[in-house]
Amino acid sequence: MKKLSDRIDGIRDALLILILTLAAAAVLVLACGADPLQALGLFFTGIFRNTQSFAEIFVKACPLILTGLGCAVAFRTGFLNIGAEGQFYIGAMAGTACSLSLPVQGIANIFLSLLAGLVAGGLWALIAALLKSRFGISEIIVTIMLNYIAINFLGYAVRSFLQDPEGNVPQSAKIDPASQIGAVIPATRFHGGIIIAVLCALAVWYIVYRTTIGYELGVVGSNPRAALVSGISVARNTIRCALLSGGLSGMAGVIEVMAIQKKLLEGISGNCGYTAVLIALIASNHPLGVLAAAVIYAAVQVGTGSMQRQLGVPSAIVNILIGLVVVLILCKKLFRRGRRIKGGAA
Repeated sequence: MKKLSDRIDGIRDALLILILTLAAAAVLVLACGADPLQALGLFFTGIFRNTQSFAEIFVKACPLILTGLGCAVAFRTGFLNIGAEGQFYIGAMAGTACSLSLPVQGIANIFLSLLAGLVAGGLWALIAALLKSRFGISEIIVTIMLNYIAINFLGYAVRSFLQDPEGNVPQSAKIDPASQIGAVIPATRFHGGIIIAVLCALAVWYIVYRTTIGYELGVVGSNPRAALVSGISVARNTIRCALLSGGLSGMAGVIEVMAIQKKLLEGISGNCGYTAVLIALIASNHPLGVLAAAVIYAAVQVGTGSMQRQLGVPSAIVNILIGLVVVLILCKKLFRRGRRIKGGAA
């Protein structure tokens, strides 16, 4: 009965958040001098206009899925990783350097480049995990500072050791066509990296909910003291989650280079590492929830892009609405916590 009641409460809360978000969207569209119903029609037209538009949803969702998974795993373990952006950049640099320097091409090159990004991103996140475990330094501060280091280091890299030797533009040489992650659907940008992202979401779900490691990560995140008493190492699991979290974000960087840009550029992430924090919060750190939230967010981006072109409604509305959703979710959790505390006191 309690589970059924919780599900009903969850559905009710979700509907309330949806109604409030739609109401806020209507107000924002009206403030821009546009008709909300016309804007809504253009929104769906932009998504389902053709195969290219629909495929673009998954192209935009791919890096959000991987970085969102990284944040979700970390938050679930109590490791507040705000460094997905930096881990994305480090992974992109490592994958690019690996792809350009390897003597082999094709599938072997792609696999080794993805592995390089996975390892590099994981090691970058490990810095914050070690500082937290050994010295008690806040991982929030460390990961944010590491973001700036990674972003600026990429700017240095594409102007020095990773710069295309045949040009003077701050970018790397182009990835060999045989080693690029190609399109799965012809005449669209729907690439194989999207399939990798979905498989990663399923793998993370299995690890979190069906393995001993996942159980230990959850215990550490919910109650570190209870974990210690039970013989579960907090430090070891913090390191585990940092490696997995950073590795997923690093792999997102490699896929963006090898599937979309075909070369390493500055600003390649599009701030997806920061958006990933919101995606994880909206999904309540559930791997499959991250998959759904990332696709929905990407769909909203594509739809509002059409609204902006046709009606002049700014696409910044997306970020405003996402922020509102996060605030409403946090308010819901605070309200429920307060109600439990009052019930316990009674």
